[in-house]
Order: sequence, then structure tokens, then C-alpha cells
Amino acid sequence: MSAFEPVRYAALTDVGVKRSHNQDACAAQPAVDEAGFQTCGHIFVVADGMGGHAVGEKASAKAVRDIPFLYLKHAREGTAAALRRAFAETNASIHAIGQDNPEFRGLGTTSTALVLRPEGVWVAHVGDSRAYRIRDGQAEQLTFDHSWVWEIARRQGVDPDELGDIKRNVIIRSLGPDPEVEVDIEGPHPVKPGDAFLLCSDGLTGVVSPQEIGAVVTALPPEEAVRLLVHMANLRGGPDNITVVVVRVPGDGSAGAPPSKSRPGLLRRLLAAWNRLVPWPFTALLLGSILALVSLGLRVLEAPGSLGLFVVAAVVILVGLVGLIRHVRQESPEGAAPESETPRPLNVYKRGDCTVTRDVIRKFTELETALVNGLNGQDIGIDWEGHAKLAAAAAAAAENPDPIVGFRARCQSLLFLAEALHRLRAKGESFRPNW
Repeated sequence: MSAFEPVRYAALTDVGVKRSHNQDACAAQPAVDEAGFQTCGHIFVVADGMGGHAVGEKASAKAVRDIPFLYLKHAREGTAAALRRAFAETNASIHAIGQDNPEFRGLGTTSTALVLRPEGVWVAHVGDSRAYRIRDGQAEQLTFDHSWVWEIARRQGVDPDELGDIKRNVIIRSLGPDPEVEVDIEGPHPVKPGDAFLLCSDGLTGVVSPQEIGAVVTALPPEEAVRLLVHMANLRGGPDNITVVVVRVPGDGSAGAPPSKSRPGLLRRLLAAWNRLVPWPFTALLLGSILALVSLGLRVLEAPGSLGLFVVAAVVILVGLVGLIRHVRQESPEGAAPESETPRPLNVYKRGDCTVTRDVIRKFTELETALVNGLNGQDIGIDWEGHAKLAAAAAAAAENPDPIVGFRARCQSLLFLAEALHRLRAKGESFRPNW
């Protein structure tokens, strides 16, 4: 994604079924133009607060407010350095609140930030909120859970799922409890047209599998995907707050995304490749020097135009010198050595097959059937006729040779029913399904 295109995304947070307050928070700050994309990129953040409802809400809200602001403030220092400073300064300010106010002792929050830039995707991470990349039928977890069970699994060299539920909810790293925090910075992960990225709190991953998450994100546009995933978590008991952010890279393979721009011409691609290898101030100095030599040759040959060409050369060299000074200052802000922006080893901590198959359609059909059976006989005023039309369309679409067509129709039928139930749940908490 080297050129700027408006990115398609959606974000949703929900209190869940069992909790009375939502301690989750999320934020999105996409670039609005080419200059903003080249300098900063698109940034998305999720946070899951801890420490009692008032304390947790305060910590997560501060994290999603401060991290994007501080990242943009320091973006010219380099992506990794800016993310590290944004998390460190946010951690320090949350910690200070806890130290200065006894009623806020113990406040903290997880936080995961994703930055989509021309060179790829960067992820900064503290806690057990997760980032996934969904590509080619694979749901790839790009973050390491800072939890007791994941740390024990790492030391023993086993899959965390093999350890069961022992201390699964114990977080060993978060923003706020300590004056300093270690932040995982990963990137740049390469990006292809049609890639989708998902950020979420553990309220989603605790009850919805990565395979189900990847299938839904593959089949549905972001706006529908976040709603269905939140509803699925609630249908399975909603034991925690749920936050989901889906970001889709424009291009082929995206569900409902606008078509990507045409490929740039050969000359433009060559210029872009040259500019990546040689910063533009050096190119200006080289060009100015060549023009100066040509003007000198014209002067020796007493040919016309030597003086004008010399003036142009001087201007180009001056622009190059000014650009070089700015480039050096940006590379070493306030005299400090910048953090390396060169590609580093990239980690995918877990992979899961999320290919949409007939078996996946069958599982979602069974989920919808269970929901219908649970709602039958309940006097809650659902539009059964409207649902019947969508269910019939889903049954017909299941015959399509492309499984995604049938799965998308089934998801939309399930979403219709789940949203009807959600509207009723929002009015009264007496009906709490656990399917």
C-alpha cells in the first residue's frame, strides 16, 4: 500500500451480557490525505481497562486518547520510536494518576495499536488484547499475549491452548501499574491488497475462535463484520466487555471495498524506487551539480544560456542543502539516535485456517438454528417474516459454487436475528441467552 487510499474500517465496543460497565475503549485516526499517510499513516487502538469499573474505564479511555496523539506528535522520529514513546508516555501518565489518587490505585489497561503505513503494518502491544492479519484463508496472530499462561507456554515450548484455563486471565504486563513498561513493537508486516487486520479485546477471543473470526472478516465488509462478531460473543454468554476493530486494505479480495486505483506507470514506479533508495535532498544535490557542470561547459564553449543554467543549478543545490539539513534533524531528533526502521524479523505467534468451507457454513447455520429455537415462544416481538426471507436467501445461496457467497448470506441472516435480540436486550436485561 505505497500510495494513499482511504482505508475502510469499522470499530465497535459493547458492554457484554454479564458486566454492568464497559471498561473497553477503541479509537481510529486514519490519514486524510497523501501527506498524512506518508508521514504518519492510519492508526487504530484498542484498550481493555482493569481495576474496578471507574478505574478501568478511566485508564482505557486515556490510552486510546493519548496513544494516537503522542504517536502523531513523534511520528517524524520514525514509526517504531514514535510508538514506543507514545506507549511510554501514556504509561507514565496513567501511573501518575494512580499514585496521586488513592481511589485510583491499581488502575491499568491493556493496549494494542496498529499503524498502516506505505511500507506495511506496525503493531505496538502491551497486555492480552490482540492483533490479527486475515489473508488467504489464514488468521495470523501478530501479538504475544502478556499473560501468565502464554509466558509459561513460551518457557515450556508448548501451545498455550495445551495448558487449559490455568491462570489464563492473569495479565503480567499492562499500562499503568508500574512507572515503566516494556512495549512489544513489531513491523513492518508486508501488506497485500485485500488484507484485513483485526484488533480486539479478550472479550471476543475468549468465546469466539480465530477461525470463526477470520471467516467472518473474510466474507463481510468491516461494518457488518464487527457487529456480527460482537453479537456472537454475546450469544455465547458475553462474559466480558467486547471490542472489535476491523481494517481492510483496499484492493482485490476485499469484501465490499471500493476498487483499488490502477497501477502507476513504469516511470512513476522507477522514481518511487529511486526515492526509497536515495533521499530526495541527495538527488537534488546531484542534479544541481550536474547542471552546474553543464553551465560551466556552455561557458567554456561561449554558448548562450550558461548564466541562466547556472542560476537554476544554484537554486537546486540550495534546495538540496536545506532538505539535507531537515533530513538530518529528522533522523536525529533532539540529538538522539533514531531507532532503526530497517525490516526486522517478523513474528506470527499463531496461525489458524479460516477458509470458508461448507463445514463452516453448517456450523453457522446450526448457531442460527439454536438461536431461533431459543427465541421461539418468547414474547419479544421479533420480525420473523423479515428473518424468514433472509434465511431463505441464505439457503438458496448455499448452492452457489463459491462458499463465500453462501456464507455471507448466512451471516447476514444470523446478523438480522442477533441485532433484533440486541435491541431488545438493550431495553431490558431479563433475557440473557448463552448459546
